[in-house]
Amino acid sequence: MSKKRFATITVFLTASLSVLAWLYLPMEITGGYQMGNLFMRSFYAGFMALTVSMLLVFFIILVTRHEYVKTQTEILKHFHHLLFQMVKRDFVARYRRSVLGVLWSILNPLLTMLVLTVVFTNIFRWEMPDISFPVYLLSGQLIFNFFSESTNAAMGSIIGGSGIIKKVYVPKYILPTSRVISSLVNLAFSFLSFLFVVWFTGSPFYITLLLIPIPVLFLLVFCMGVGMMLSALAVFFRDLTYLYGVFLTLLMFLTPIFYPVTSLDSRMFHIIHLNPLFHYVDYFRQLAIYGTIPGMWTNLVCLGFALGSLCIGVYVKLSQQDKYILYL
Repeated sequence: MSKKRFATITVFLTASLSVLAWLYLPMEITGGYQMGNLFMRSFYAGFMALTVSMLLVFFIILVTRHEYVKTQTEILKHFHHLLFQMVKRDFVARYRRSVLGVLWSILNPLLTMLVLTVVFTNIFRWEMPDISFPVYLLSGQLIFNFFSESTNAAMGSIIGGSGIIKKVYVPKYILPTSRVISSLVNLAFSFLSFLFVVWFTGSPFYITLLLIPIPVLFLLVFCMGVGMMLSALAVFFRDLTYLYGVFLTLLMFLTPIFYPVTSLDSRMFHIIHLNPLFHYVDYFRQLAIYGTIPGMWTNLVCLGFALGSLCIGVYVKLSQQDKYILYL
């Protein structure tokens, strides 16, 4: 099948499933969100339908384009040693000539959390009933920092790897993927600081902590898609690196890292829900802080943003990668 036919199938499935979801979607599936608002009900139904449609189309691609998928898998296996070496290089270079070395992955979020805790508990005085504010703050900070670090690093990966691209053949997606995986390694060390803060503040450890890899996997796929898209666009539009810093500042304030969602009015509440990072932060907090397992809607929306990001990122990467050599 051609790309146009796959797109047509996706649109048809999304439209059909949206109507069914809008008519028969129970309120419990959406996690108890208010369904009286016609726009938001349509958004929830459409997003859920789009997620299911993308899963079905992925399955169709695996069946109908089996040889292509097999070829790409073999290429990835052939270059997996290069991917490992790139991740190792980034990790070693990050802490080269540093006295504390890898300990900075643990100290950085702790020190930042300490500063923000002092500011938002003594100056702005956010009240967090029944929840330790340092734990609440650090849980959101870990997710946002991983997104910010991984996408920023991936954005400059093609430009920074121009020497390799000009000399030998490597799959172009290896470069941004290695940067995202390097950030994942740093996230693993930073998670140790989160566990320390939970223990130090006397917060409970829940068995649901074992499910933390699920939202991290969703976020990893999401960051890979964003990273591939940014790395492709940055080759042709170098100013993107500066504009993206401004965008991250805006995104930080639109993500409930240091303020409770309950402090927002209804209009801002719905706007915040359009931010993908809100859902990943909320998923992480439900498991780590509240000891609850997120419902179907939370899983579907996180999966939907991840798949949507990956589809866009891969499409932009594949459609533009042959032009890189002309701009590097």
